[in-house]
Amino acid sequence: MTAQPPAFAEPLRVGVLGAARIAERAIVAPSRVTGDRLVAVAARQRDRAAAFAARFGFEQVLDTYADVVTSPDVELVYNPLANALHGPWNLAAVRAGKHVLSEKPFAANASEARKVQGAARAAGVVALEGFHYLFHPVILRAHEILASGEIGELRHVEALTRMPAPADDDPRWSLDLAGGSLMDLGCYGLHAHRMLAAFAGGQPELVRARGGERAGQPGVDEWMDAEFAFPSGATGRSLSHMADDWCMTLRLVGSAGELTVADYVQPHKDDRVIVTSRAGTRTEELGKRSSYCYQLEAVRAHLRGGRPLPIDIDDAVETAEMIDAIYVAAGFEPRPASGGAHG
Repeated sequence: MTAQPPAFAEPLRVGVLGAARIAERAIVAPSRVTGDRLVAVAARQRDRAAAFAARFGFEQVLDTYADVVTSPDVELVYNPLANALHGPWNLAAVRAGKHVLSEKPFAANASEARKVQGAARAAGVVALEGFHYLFHPVILRAHEILASGEIGELRHVEALTRMPAPADDDPRWSLDLAGGSLMDLGCYGLHAHRMLAAFAGGQPELVRARGGERAGQPGVDEWMDAEFAFPSGATGRSLSHMADDWCMTLRLVGSAGELTVADYVQPHKDDRVIVTSRAGTRTEELGKRSSYCYQLEAVRAHLRGGRPLPIDIDDAVETAEMIDAIYVAAGFEPRPASGGAHG
């Protein structure tokens, strides 16, 4: 059971950029569980922000994103904007002295991520890329089983992260908005590989990558297939596809067995961890509570109680560097920077 911060801890004061659908699942619902305050929201159209605020109980509607990141009432900025706006607005927020919880990907490319890293260090604030899956019991249990030796030494990792295609006009298909399969889905798979460094002698290295372009969207990957090698000799593969059937499995193959996390990205839909070892096959169900709730609790425990977080701004930069490297290896350009924060 996850330890909670003290009940008397002051609520976090959260400001939200935009009125994206993901915000309801990722910050609004969790804040109701944790008791944190939804202090302010702004969107490109004020009436949209007002409707969002009325629906979800925000305390203030502000005119612009800049008003949110500079508001003295806001201490934590949640950024669910289009991918190309993550880096610029994360940067604006940390420069304003705010902590940041950003949807992944943290920035359009590694250069943008490094700018935020430098500014966050200078300001002494927390800037976290929202890899919410990492906080859920399904992934914690998978790591625990691996550490126990039950399936032996790690030999191979396979992350399959696929979903049906968004509409043709969806921002995830826009190069200018830093879209693509790797940005939206593949980042989970490569991050899951990176989080296994302790079991495989260190961080994975990219071996090769190939991808397929979305018809009518030059430079935007519909799918991406990346292969990795760990210092221990273990291998890995992360396949993302943004026009396929749903599949979000993480498979860890060991020298004495294997385990599969049935849905590592959305464990609230499927919370099974299936383990096969010398003792046979069993299925563990770890609970369908939202991974976003666990994530916000962890942020709250860190900011209010000093409890360590499993990842930090350096992790966000390293992930962005790997994303850039995969794009180059597959014959794509890294995603372009947007040119600054506006709104």
